[in-house]
Amino acid sequence: QLQASGGGLVQAGGSLRLSCAASGSTFSINAIGWYRQAPGKQRELVAAISSGGSTLYAGSVKGRFTVSRDNAKNTVYLQMNSLKPEDTAVYYCNAGEYSGSYYFPGSWGQGTLVTVSS
Repeated sequence: QLQASGGGLVQAGGSLRLSCAASGSTFSINAIGWYRQAPGKQRELVAAISSGGSTLYAGSVKGRFTVSRDNAKNTVYLQMNSLKPEDTAVYYCNAGEYSGSYYFPGSWGQGTLVTVSS
């Protein structure tokens, strides 16, 4: 199971760190992806990290967001800096597969709401 947390209300230009906590002994071999879904829009991939620490980012967040993982804590983080109102969305984490430059989604966790005010 996956549980995302850390969302909240922040002003534009601010920062938040999201956490994705996972249960299960296979966490360290899973790739984890962060997705977001804004009202009226499709869910989109924001960032992903492989079991070995390789990362990929959507162009809209590259340079502002950083994904990392702590396998000892079964947790993946999404550090979000220089937030913009267009980053407002429900953020979800996902346990899937990472191959080359692609992430293939698998199991979904619950989301956490991020609201960025202008």
